Amino acid sequence: MKKKPIFSYINFAEQAKAIERILQAGVQEALWTHKQLGNPIVISKDGKVVIVPPEEIVISPEFLRS
Repeated sequence: MKKKPIFSYINFAEQAKAIERILQAGVQEALWTHKQLGNPIVISKDGKVVIVPPEEIVISPEFLRS
C-alpha cells in the first residue's frame, strides 16, 4: 500500500507574502535580541564588513507594536 505524503502540495508563490512576513519577523526578533543583550551585529555595506554596535541597531516599529 502506498503511503500518502504528510504534506499536501503547497504553491509557494501564492504564500509568498505570508512567508516574507514570517522571515522578516524572524530577522527583527534576532535584531531585538542582539540589542537587548548588548551584542553587536555584523553586516555588509558597500562590499565591506561592518560591525554595528547594539545602540545603533534599528528595530522596525511594526515589530515593536506586536
